[in-house]
Amino acid sequence: MQSPQPESSKSSVHTAQRGRILGIGGVFFKSANRDQMREWYAKHLGLADKGEGAMLPWREHDDPQKEHVTVWSVFPATTDYFAPGPAPFMFNYIVDDMDALLERLEQEGVKIDPKRMNESYGRFAWIYDVDGNKIELWQPVSPKP
Repeated sequence: MQSPQPESSKSSVHTAQRGRILGIGGVFFKSANRDQMREWYAKHLGLADKGEGAMLPWREHDDPQKEHVTVWSVFPATTDYFAPGPAPFMFNYIVDDMDALLERLEQEGVKIDPKRMNESYGRFAWIYDVDGNKIELWQPVSPKP
């Protein structure tokens, strides 16, 4: 199967709109054999997760000066971090304006978790898709000028 190709090099996302997804901030999944799973991915695919996740850097297409990172991480099978979502995985999306996005999603009737988390590296919120899968939203801390 071939990957879909963009029709043009221009982004189809309206860049003037705030509260949009910029990219994938993380891919997280559960494993009953967390250490063996980490070893397998490190050995065969080069994804070395020593406890904080494997960091995969990338830049924005329309603004290559803006750097981001996608975190790939194996969670223990017993984690409740994805709860109450039913899936053994969770995606994290990088957003440009958490408040604008959550306001729009609320107006659109999307289920939004009331919990929020603020860390030194950014703000977090969670929403649920139509199947009840938990989705993490992350607005990274803007670098100081």
